[in-house]
Amino acid sequence: MSDALLIALGLGFAFLMTTLGSATVLLFRGDLKGSTQTVFLGFAAGIMIAASVWSLIIPSIELSEEAGRVGWIPAVGGIIIGAAFLFLLDHLIPHFHPASGEMEGPRSNFKRSTLLVSAITLHNIPEGMAVGLALAMAVQSGGNPALIASAFALALGIGIQNFPEGAAVALPLRQAGLSAPRAFLVGVGSGAVEPLFGMLAVLLASLIAPFMPWLLAFAAGAMLYVVVEELIPEAQLSSVKHLGTISVLAGFLLMMTLDVALG
Repeated sequence: MSDALLIALGLGFAFLMTTLGSATVLLFRGDLKGSTQTVFLGFAAGIMIAASVWSLIIPSIELSEEAGRVGWIPAVGGIIIGAAFLFLLDHLIPHFHPASGEMEGPRSNFKRSTLLVSAITLHNIPEGMAVGLALAMAVQSGGNPALIASAFALALGIGIQNFPEGAAVALPLRQAGLSAPRAFLVGVGSGAVEPLFGMLAVLLASLIAPFMPWLLAFAAGAMLYVVVEELIPEAQLSSVKHLGTISVLAGFLLMMTLDVALG
């Protein structure tokens, strides 16, 4: 398999799942129930935690040690920088979280639908970078089967949680008054950030390969920030908090199993 095809398949699958999730708005116009949204949020959080550890932090440490360096330094440094990057975006870009009903970032006259799309787009940035970096690492290894399998496991896990994420964008937009086709297109557009930042990560990794441990940890830090700052707190807002907890565990176990079994 060529390097270009490998990257296209990995990034394309994650984007396809967002598209399919957004397509649910074409089938029915109802909004997401509170319990359903709780399950989606918790499941996404669990997948992102496991992906951060097995697909990003551990490889970051291993790559650094293989180069004869102290393994934990780029891991710790990258996580801090990645979290700080998302913290900065979180405070510079106005966005809305439907689960909590809160608006964050600077004051804005944008509609809630626009702010909702901004929130999901922020989530998709570190996810796209994570998949792109995993694919870049597989390519740089000269086609190492274990790294290819690990990259596809990550793409599969992120893709699975992208399906409800796409629905979480499109359905509220439809409920807010947008036509079904327009809500679908906006949902697809929010997911386009993933392959965009995925390709950016691939290009960046090829240009500064010695800094791959830092880049992997950076993506992990950004994802962990999203999980701790937004996904888990919002999953606990429902009256059925235990569903959120169970969903986090289910997502974590699924991603861990995919990474270990396929890697």
